[in-house]
Amino acid sequence: MGLPHSTVHAILQASELQPHRIRTFTFSPDPDFLAKLLDIVGLYLNPPENALVICVDDKPGIQALDRTQPLLPLCANKPRSWTNEYVRHGTQTLIAALEIATGKVLAHIRNRRTSVNFLRFMNEVVRAYPDRELHIVADNLNIHKNEALRRWVGRHPGVSFHYTPTHASWVNLIECFFSILSKQGLAHSVQHSKQDLKDLLTHFLHSYNNTCQPFTWTKGPEKLQHIIETTKDYQATHPRKPRRRRAKRTKDDSIKN
Repeated sequence: MGLPHSTVHAILQASELQPHRIRTFTFSPDPDFLAKLLDIVGLYLNPPENALVICVDDKPGIQALDRTQPLLPLCANKPRSWTNEYVRHGTQTLIAALEIATGKVLAHIRNRRTSVNFLRFMNEVVRAYPDRELHIVADNLNIHKNEALRRWVGRHPGVSFHYTPTHASWVNLIECFFSILSKQGLAHSVQHSKQDLKDLLTHFLHSYNNTCQPFTWTKGPEKLQHIIETTKDYQATHPRKPRRRRAKRTKDDSIKN
């Protein structure tokens, strides 16, 4: 356009345009998106009497990262520095439950994410809140809704699971805690072993629970109307394709092939 940079900057600023920024989004293809969304939001805004709303999820693959050279400490006019080369010392999985009424987090640190570990964790959650009705918000991971979990729920009538819409993890408030953990606990840490990482996570959880505050959901149905309408429009123009099931192979088929 042949305009000075300052003029372009003034025009963009006056129009509140920020072309250098980009945001990400994902529409949920879940046909029950609206019902699941309003169910969980209803729990956040109006939890049932004598009941607790607990948000549960796993954070797998947390890496124990060491640096190949010594760190340079913070000093005047210079930030703390470290080399961009690192060494991996393995991973840990954090299984966590957030009580939104207080913000407290109960967690297990495990080597892997398995159905057995998740059920053991859920046993710990039930023991932590005896004689309380529990409403569990979880995503659609297979270990959160497989046959073993359904049998477990059958043995615990005081526990109800509420599943987020697919591709809508933002509905689960435990993701906010994972963000806090990543930014405040993991982003600037160095671990020389898996045990160092486990100690870091344990210390962070203890410190966090001493200062935590309730998690408050602020967007009622009226404030979610835009995402509800845009998701509805997306699903109408992008109908979900039915999954093709593979035919089970019999013994005779194997012999023929």
